Amino acid sequence: MLRRVAENYASVRASVAEACREAGRDPSTVRIVGVTKYVGIEAAMAVYEAGCRDLAESRPQELWRKADAFAAAGLQPRWHLIGHLQRNKVRRTLPVVHLVHSIDSLRLLRAIDDESRAAGCVAEVLVEANLDGAAGRTGAAIGDVASLVAAAAGCGGIRVRGLMGMASAADEGADAAKARDVARRQFATLRAVRDSLRGTPGAESLEELSMGMSGDFREAILEGSTIVRIGSALFEEVVDPRT
Repeated sequence: MLRRVAENYASVRASVAEACREAGRDPSTVRIVGVTKYVGIEAAMAVYEAGCRDLAESRPQELWRKADAFAAAGLQPRWHLIGHLQRNKVRRTLPVVHLVHSIDSLRLLRAIDDESRAAGCVAEVLVEANLDGAAGRTGAAIGDVASLVAAAAGCGGIRVRGLMGMASAADEGADAAKARDVARRQFATLRAVRDSLRGTPGAESLEELSMGMSGDFREAILEGSTIVRIGSALFEEVVDPRT
């Protein structure tokens, strides 16, 4: 398993570097975050040993479980939470996580601020935007992103590092080139929002753009992504049930 995962990781790194060259960017400006939500601890450790030091989970409970296993093995990845965070799970999550990608409401922002200040620390977060406006998708409405960033300016326990977004899922049978074009336009929109906020109160540290997954990270990098969230491409041909 370790060899196969290492080969996949090397392939992803090469593809990221190629996209960066196409965009005229230094590959060191793009961080690969390995999304381990569909694999077990063995595969997650394999991608860490291959050199991927940033790992992500969607569910807080699974993040806690894997973080405990890594700590017991003496391994210290930087954990990212990329899925929804319920307020009743904030206290248990903050000491474990390096970056929360999914701030989408004022209530969650305030809950994290309260817990961080009580613990005497500052939580680093991204504001998640709903890029296609579809009902039922996670993320704040594009029009609400600025108000969340502004609200964070008055929170002593939070530092907003940037924005996160997911492109629309392509319909089954949809033209792949058109889907990539849609993704790129949506990523460009998020970059424009981030750029428009720079220099406003609370946005001084708005450096990160968490955009792009296994199927669209090239388009995301071309539009300025600094973090790509890669899952399936890292674990192709790897069998490792979530145990």
